[in-house]
Amino acid sequence: MLRKPVMLLALALPALGLRTAVAAEAPLAPASQWIPQNAVIVLEVSRPGALLDVALDPKAAEVVGSLPAYQKLEARPGFKQFKGAIDFLQFQLETDWRSGLRKLVGGGVTFAVLPDEQVVLIVDADDAKLLERLHEILLGFARGDAEKQGQPGRVASAEYRGVTGWTFGPKEAHAILGNRLLVANKPEALKAMLDLRAEPNGRNLASSPAYRAAKQAAGSDAVATAYFDLKTLKLLPGLQKALTEGQNPLASLLFAGMTEAVRESTWLAMGLHAQGDSLVLEAAVDGKVSDPTGSAAFALPAEAGKGALPNLSVPRQIAGMSFYRDMHKFYAAKDKLFPERTSGLIFFENMMGIFFSGRDLTEEVLAETKPEIRFVVAEQEYDPAVGTPRVKIPAFAAVLQLRNPEQFSEVVEEGWQTAVGLFSFTRGQQAQPKLIIDRVFQDDVKFTIAYFSSKSVEDRANLDSRFNFRPALAMLDDYLILSSAEGLTRDLIDAVKKEVAGSVKPLAEAHSMVEIDGARLASILGANRESLVRQNMVNEGRTQEEAETQIDLLLALVQYLGQAKLDVGTRDGHTRASLQLKPNLASK
Repeated sequence: MLRKPVMLLALALPALGLRTAVAAEAPLAPASQWIPQNAVIVLEVSRPGALLDVALDPKAAEVVGSLPAYQKLEARPGFKQFKGAIDFLQFQLETDWRSGLRKLVGGGVTFAVLPDEQVVLIVDADDAKLLERLHEILLGFARGDAEKQGQPGRVASAEYRGVTGWTFGPKEAHAILGNRLLVANKPEALKAMLDLRAEPNGRNLASSPAYRAAKQAAGSDAVATAYFDLKTLKLLPGLQKALTEGQNPLASLLFAGMTEAVRESTWLAMGLHAQGDSLVLEAAVDGKVSDPTGSAAFALPAEAGKGALPNLSVPRQIAGMSFYRDMHKFYAAKDKLFPERTSGLIFFENMMGIFFSGRDLTEEVLAETKPEIRFVVAEQEYDPAVGTPRVKIPAFAAVLQLRNPEQFSEVVEEGWQTAVGLFSFTRGQQAQPKLIIDRVFQDDVKFTIAYFSSKSVEDRANLDSRFNFRPALAMLDDYLILSSAEGLTRDLIDAVKKEVAGSVKPLAEAHSMVEIDGARLASILGANRESLVRQNMVNEGRTQEEAETQIDLLLALVQYLGQAKLDVGTRDGHTRASLQLKPNLASK
């Protein structure tokens, strides 16, 4: 009865279906000494226990178990068969699956991609006897299934350099030495690992200068690391094309210096660190982008200690983004950065000339802005006097600082009102409702808004999506706020006042930072659940039940995300990035 699910488990985890081929020997060399030096991608988990502590946390299991999508999956026959197979193995091995998993991978896991489409896996178990017992069970099922299929020769063994290697099929080969498991998708790859075991001074990964430098950059306290041989990967046509062809201006602005850094690098290193209830993934490359005349110079702080400012904080905030971008320097270098887009940019400049009364976009507009640029996205609270839109869209805003607010503030106001007027004129030509401009106060700050009238709308609980937008322009001190909604503008005015009254310090060496609140993001998605389900049914052709399952899973995953923070910058001329994740284990 359990033969089929156990066999499926055996095929899904071939790495566990092995047997000890040699007697206990001296302590094994680090796994990196058994990996060929020409490995292109290497993933190493040196402290699996730290990751399992997060993944197997009882709170995490409670969150997953409460998901509607998981509960539906749990009710399916296939899942019950799989669970039955797990229960059978737990009984045979006399251990629960959590403890067994820790014992089987506790010594570390190394996965590598080699040339010629070869992949290898090395797993160091804490309990070699448990691994052997598991092998005996799975090997028996593998042989039984091969005989049932009329392929008794599918499961076979052979000797190489005094080690017994096994195979369950034509696309894998494996062996066990003491507590170490070796797995490869091709026999040659397994032989290469055994050759390096027998010849410690061979060309192994540990002897590669690039790999050693990457490991150092990843950090000695990392629980897991990743190494990418960019020198080889950049030979791939797709990556080569992406690095050599001209970028989209917006992409170049957002990902400033990253493409240039990869282009100049020979390796990419990543290190995963466990810090309390958070996981931090740090990445670094060896290429430098510190040239003040280079293509990424517009994102490099001109002075030491300068960088992106901390994100502003407002109620119901979903995301905050902060960048250090010298827009004047960026656009002044457009002919060098985007020579193939000259004609399109000329049209863009002409359009901007309409809003800014013919002023030169580079020298008379962008030169008036400081490099510190911030964006805020927040869930909206709708005014009952206006009504609630059917589809709820978050409010968003950009916050800039002006070099000469006294001289330039009226120019900005004029440009903003021109843009609103042009928008209304276009809608009027299409017989659609237009925006009304008004001036309002937030305490002592007077600012401009534009809004759609809802007086003629009867169903105030099901407004058109245009009522998500109540664009506003506010100026306070040298701050310029451009927002899609009046409510967010008021919150930002309060936030800016606090910042002006205090002392804000730049994030030294960081030119980009993004923060996301998973619970808030899940909240706005949940408010639009019905619309998302309908869209999923139309776009993907799913039934309502299938669409609901997928959307509910998305909502749960986003909420479980908790808080995420990404910052990118330069240190000693090298580009570095850090992603911090703090799961929301209290969510259900």
